[in-house]
Amino acid sequence: MENGFDVVVVDNLSNSKKEVLNRIGNITGKLPEFERIDLCDAAALHNFFLSPKAAGIQAVIHFAAFKNVGESVKNPLKYYQNNLFSLINLLSEMKNNNIDKLVFSSSCSVYGNPSKIPVTENAPLQPAQSPYGNTKKMSEEIIRDFALSESLKTISLRYFNPIGAHPSCHIGEFPSEFMDNIVPALTKAARHAGTRHASSLLCVYGNDYNTPDGTCIRDYIDITDLSRAHLTALNRLASGEIKNTAPFEVYNLGTGKGVSVLEIIHAFERVTGQKINYKIVERRRGDVEAVYADPSLANKVLGWKVKKNLDKMIRTAWAWEKAMETQRIKSI
Repeated sequence: MENGFDVVVVDNLSNSKKEVLNRIGNITGKLPEFERIDLCDAAALHNFFLSPKAAGIQAVIHFAAFKNVGESVKNPLKYYQNNLFSLINLLSEMKNNNIDKLVFSSSCSVYGNPSKIPVTENAPLQPAQSPYGNTKKMSEEIIRDFALSESLKTISLRYFNPIGAHPSCHIGEFPSEFMDNIVPALTKAARHAGTRHASSLLCVYGNDYNTPDGTCIRDYIDITDLSRAHLTALNRLASGEIKNTAPFEVYNLGTGKGVSVLEIIHAFERVTGQKINYKIVERRRGDVEAVYADPSLANKVLGWKVKKNLDKMIRTAWAWEKAMETQRIKSI
């Protein structure tokens, strides 16, 4: 929106809140259009594309998916049904309405437990470690096949681990459902430190991995760096740089630096001055041992590079958590 795009948000609000639209308005000066639809409802999605709100849509960024790794292990059908059916319905409507540009929200989980790190886009895709990861892998295959048959121009952005918040503290990570991603868990543990609140204790899932300190290694990327990559991808699609010979492109979005779970805990303590109460528990099914990006392709072809280091990401995440607590107290 800040770069001149007209935006229509389509969301079923299963893991978000409509008030976020007002927060976006506070940042950009105007509200995006909004339609509450479950993409798995093919009829509702079809009717949306016939509505005035959908008139003139030229490109789609597809974010809608369930993304809790642990939950996907416990309830795989929920993930296969939602993440795949929503994509298939969307592609069908894009075809019906002659919309030929798609940016897809993918994941480093498609690499499984990679045989070599840092991971490049040419790395062989290992078996997915979770149903969530498998849905991203299968989604890319569906999009690739569809793109070849329908002249669809697509870019799949393989996120590593997005963290942080918008520097304004108007928008950040605030899921409606329980999520056990490390940074939200960290900020909640810090906020509830010294209480009996369930979130005051941070669980570290395993310390017996083949890594320097025994905990899993990830590549953390700031959400604002990630959002810039989507803008770059949209502009690349609009420019026509993707030829028919390569209708499906993939790019890693990461910093290229691996950080262990214990390292990010200690970094959080150092940056915020907050002591984290944590304990080591059993490994969590679906977790990959170590993965971090080789982002050189995105650097070269998209001209995109990260701007924020881990300390800055932690600061915005902690500022967001404190802002949410202040607003919660005011509303009581």
